[in-house]
Amino acid sequence: MSKAKNGPLTGIRIADLTSVLLGPYAAQILGDMGADVIKVEGPEGDTTRDLGPRRSPGMAAVYLNANRNKRALGIDLKSKEGHAAFVRLLSTVDVFLHNMRPSAVNRLGLSYEEVRKIKPDIIYCGAYGFNQKGPYANKPAYDDMIQGISGLAAAQSTLFGRPAYMPTVLADKATALTSVYAIAMALFHRERTGEGQEVDVPMFETMVHFHLLEHLYGGNFDPPMGPVSYPRAMSPNRRPYETKDGMIGVLPYVDKQWRAFFDMAGRPELMEDPRFCNIEARLANIDEVYATLGEIIKTRTSAEWLADLDAANIPAVPINEPADLLEDEHLNATGFWQSMDHPTEGKLKFPGIPVGFSASPGGTRLHAPRLGEHNREIMAEAGLTEAEIDALVSAGALCSQSGE
Repeated sequence: MSKAKNGPLTGIRIADLTSVLLGPYAAQILGDMGADVIKVEGPEGDTTRDLGPRRSPGMAAVYLNANRNKRALGIDLKSKEGHAAFVRLLSTVDVFLHNMRPSAVNRLGLSYEEVRKIKPDIIYCGAYGFNQKGPYANKPAYDDMIQGISGLAAAQSTLFGRPAYMPTVLADKATALTSVYAIAMALFHRERTGEGQEVDVPMFETMVHFHLLEHLYGGNFDPPMGPVSYPRAMSPNRRPYETKDGMIGVLPYVDKQWRAFFDMAGRPELMEDPRFCNIEARLANIDEVYATLGEIIKTRTSAEWLADLDAANIPAVPINEPADLLEDEHLNATGFWQSMDHPTEGKLKFPGIPVGFSASPGGTRLHAPRLGEHNREIMAEAGLTEAEIDALVSAGALCSQSGE
């Protein structure tokens, strides 16, 4: 495990009041980049603590993979004592991150207006389902709902004959990444001006922005000049292709690549076919183009195709199962997979940081914490005395897996 301590966010403290995946993933990335992330949980803990295989209660796989590089504070913010203690902690943080609905965070007395009274230059980031200025503002939202309302589920109809959800929590993860860059930009603004601010990151708007990058297409024009969908991405024949003995992914794209592909297939005349001769013609006839590609790929083995396509500099890859990635030669050669010995969960394997920084690389410093594992040290850093911390424990305002 990397012990790097000079990540670009070293010195930044974050109060992470998030749960499930969107917020915890965002906070984990910030922690990977050096931030001191304090994971704040109530007595029940983050719901992902019980999601997936586990060696110990409250330390399930999904939780472990989204909560490294954090310290844990278990505190009952609904109690008078817990709320007062947390307010003292807030004066020491740079970023307040939450993914509660506005009505819930307001009931806790932790709206932006309240928090900025405690720390005027705070970066206050709320990751919501929907922009707070619209009629959907207080609708509950999970990844499936956002995939549906953003048009992403309906886009799968060309493959499945009906709307379908992507087999990954894409809306959660895309919104998490958006939250990370939004927080980083707000911190940069504060560095230059001294001014804190409120940052809203709505899932719905984030996914419409993400989804329609290519799919807005004809809708870019007013009035529209074509469908609101990108034909190449929507073709049912755009898929992994069968070979004689398996499947590969292949995508000739520019004219040079298509010409080389048709030549190696013994079909050079296809480059003169008006359906295939240039990128505009191929886009207009994309279903036929990909159907032809699929028929040609069936004529050789996967190994034969991959060798020939690599030699011709045509993008081509094997179709991996998720488990294959654990042994992928490239990922292993680059040190992508990392491991740590967790003090209670034993040896763990996890993805490392995918981006590289030559001067401030960040790294994995801390294991995913048990509920309330760092209660005493965090409260002491907030200025509470040992007696005051003992009183919080006695009042039930602090909670942890150890029972204290």
